[in-house]
Amino acid sequence: MGDIRGVLIQVVGARLLLPNATIAEVLSYAEPEPLAAVPDWLLGLTRWRGWQVPLVAFSRLAGLGQEQVGLGSKVVVLKALAGNAKTPYFAVVTQGFPRLVTVSRESVSEDADGGGALPAGIQARVRLNDDEALIPDLEAVEGLVADALAQAA
Repeated sequence: MGDIRGVLIQVVGARLLLPNATIAEVLSYAEPEPLAAVPDWLLGLTRWRGWQVPLVAFSRLAGLGQEQVGLGSKVVVLKALAGNAKTPYFAVVTQGFPRLVTVSRESVSEDADGGGALPAGIQARVRLNDDEALIPDLEAVEGLVADALAQAA
């Protein structure tokens, strides 16, 4: 495996490690359009380039903590992997700007010390050099978002 470009995204209680290719854009936080009868981790729909993009509070979804959104919060728009034509993108609230990193076989290892079951929406716990990070299960998160949107409709 060669080196890949990754991005560390700070959310409440954790850092998420994602491939750089999944990120469409980083925006300043703007209050989303609320939705009725959805889980508290689905903050609503935010506008981006003509799309109504579901906005996810990832820390709430994974049970890591409660996002306090506001000044300084950013929104990372992610490309959906499942190919759902209705929601080809979804967004995650972050604490500040994502950090670009290089991921190599030598720099990343599974974090066996993390212990216990993985939280919802998490595929693995890893160490990237000296940083602890979580690798989100983006397809599972997309499925949860799609289910929540279907129930709200």
